[in-house]
Amino acid sequence: MSQQVASVDTLFIHERRDDFTVAVERDGQRVLHGVLELKDTDAGPRPARLRVKKGSDEDLRSPDQFVELARRASRIRISEQTSPAMRDRVREMLDGYQLEAKVVRTCRYCAGAGRYSPLTSETAIKADDEHICPDCAKRELERELDYRNMRSGARKRLEDLLLEVQDLERIVNLLKGRLDPDLTKFDEISATTDDIELVSTETLDLHPKLKSQVTESFDTLLPVQSLSVENGLLDGRDQLVVSATATGKTLVGELAGIDRVLKGKGKMLFLVPLVALANQKHEQFEEKYGHLADVTIRVGASRIRDDGARFDAGADVIVGTYEGIDHALRTGRNLGDIGTVVIDEVHTLGEQERGHRLDGLISRLKDYTERGTTEASRDARTGDARERRKNDTQWVYLSATVGNPAQLARGLEATLVEFEERPVPIERHVTFADGQEKLDIEDKLVKRAFDAKSSKGYRGQTIIFTNSRRRCHEISRKLQYDSAPYHAGLDYGRRKQVERMFADQDLAAVVTTAALAAGVDFPASQVLFDTLAMGIEWLTVQEFEQMLGRAGRPDYHDKGTVYVLVEPDAVYHNSMEMTEDEVAFKLLKGEMESVMTPYDEGAAVEETLANIVVAGSGAKRLNDRMIGSIPTKHALGKLLDYGFIEGASPTPLGRAVAKHFLSPKRAFVMLEGIRSGDDPYDIVGDLEMLENEEG
Repeated sequence: MSQQVASVDTLFIHERRDDFTVAVERDGQRVLHGVLELKDTDAGPRPARLRVKKGSDEDLRSPDQFVELARRASRIRISEQTSPAMRDRVREMLDGYQLEAKVVRTCRYCAGAGRYSPLTSETAIKADDEHICPDCAKRELERELDYRNMRSGARKRLEDLLLEVQDLERIVNLLKGRLDPDLTKFDEISATTDDIELVSTETLDLHPKLKSQVTESFDTLLPVQSLSVENGLLDGRDQLVVSATATGKTLVGELAGIDRVLKGKGKMLFLVPLVALANQKHEQFEEKYGHLADVTIRVGASRIRDDGARFDAGADVIVGTYEGIDHALRTGRNLGDIGTVVIDEVHTLGEQERGHRLDGLISRLKDYTERGTTEASRDARTGDARERRKNDTQWVYLSATVGNPAQLARGLEATLVEFEERPVPIERHVTFADGQEKLDIEDKLVKRAFDAKSSKGYRGQTIIFTNSRRRCHEISRKLQYDSAPYHAGLDYGRRKQVERMFADQDLAAVVTTAALAAGVDFPASQVLFDTLAMGIEWLTVQEFEQMLGRAGRPDYHDKGTVYVLVEPDAVYHNSMEMTEDEVAFKLLKGEMESVMTPYDEGAAVEETLANIVVAGSGAKRLNDRMIGSIPTKHALGKLLDYGFIEGASPTPLGRAVAKHFLSPKRAFVMLEGIRSGDDPYDIVGDLEMLENEEG
């Protein structure tokens, strides 16, 4: 025994009902844990029994061994939780051996378990009406997290918060959806302003009609616009313009395209990924440039605008979706002399489902603009005849989120114009709640934002992103302030009404699907993520950054606010490998992914077929110029096997497959159903099953 306690550092004593827990530490490690009983003698309290714990057993020791332990200890400590009467009893016993003890603040959980854990103001964590040590607080938090099935991403964040705020109850309340802004705040992305020499609009070499309109609107260009002009925008140079949301990228494309239209250098195509965004851009262009040029819209395969306006292939400005223009190419539609192509949201190239189609569209459209040598054209509105080479089409690519801008610019053969300014700061918050709790939180946040005004006099308005149309309506019905759902299931007129009401500040919030509204221009101060899913897929870092970038506009707001509402352990489809709490911190901490166009066999076959339909034997040339790497020989072999081509020409079946943007699997599901005489509804059901399997 004497050898075991030869270098005792601390003897710790803590009240345990009518006796005491004792612990002995040496070099920071507990070497003895036992129970001390005292007895009353004529000389005062003295050790009666010492029971040393060994696992679940106890070893009875001589009371003298406790005295030896006490005499060899460098310090004797009594827990603060020990009652005053019991402290006096221990001290009186120690006085009989000329030993002194000090009362210290310790963790009660540890003390009860026979561990010595002194607390300081830096380490004490509040739990109910007392304080405990960080290790015990973490264990209590872990029990709560286990109960809620919360995984690694959230665990680390919450443990860090626990140590920072030193209050277990506040962290547990956060798990229950309580809005404690000091705790929910994840970080703040500062506003940044690069020192750019702004270009005076008076110096721009624009067509007089356009220049007059521009100079009446503003004296100087914004920084990203100035950089673009300095890098040859108005000299016809192809550009990839990468800049945050609301920094003025769209005007870059407009300046190039409208100027060339008015100078007789060919029409302008302005292409976007979404029908809603195409409708919005079309209306804006009609309003801004309708007096200077004819503006039309081309969306989907052959859709007609709800207001009855049909696509006019001869118009000076065509606003379209990627699919709408690609369908025109696949069906041999004459788009006329194209002088400028502006492709918005070009980071779509990196998406699994749509990336290869945009890649193919760019290649097919470049092939279209390069056919022939010269062509007569006429100055819009004047009729002046001009002649130009068809292959001098200018390409302007726009994106707010690109992880590898230099590499992408090389692939697109464009000059990179990159501007990293963020016009207003954005606060990002994270809180935890289940599906029903989220509704209450969203209502509180929408009300809080709308009740406040910015220094510019605008109320705070909210975009809520969710993953289904049904959920859009569910959330909107729950909100007490005026709001509206906004999704592809609404007709065009209703969507325009919602956009106008939001712009007029008649709505506190819009609730929209992530897939539809990532690019739609709602001037919101606040963005709420009801889910982190887009359909049955988790958001990518690019998509997440693009969507949160909608919070805060420099002409309206002092700052943007983003709330990520996380449901622990939630998944929205059985194919999802991660849970929402894991995804949340991956997105918040994630680096922007590189834009690389992915090609599986189905995508390679689909794009090669489309290129054969458009260019015949020149399909390999089109394949070779695409950004993604396509195994052309393998794809051709599959097309022959499928009966989609004969030689270098598409069969009627192949032409139909290309016209309707069908993957080979979907085409064969439809063919098998038709040949078997299946009911059309059964075929649709089979297609939905295939989509779920692929998802």
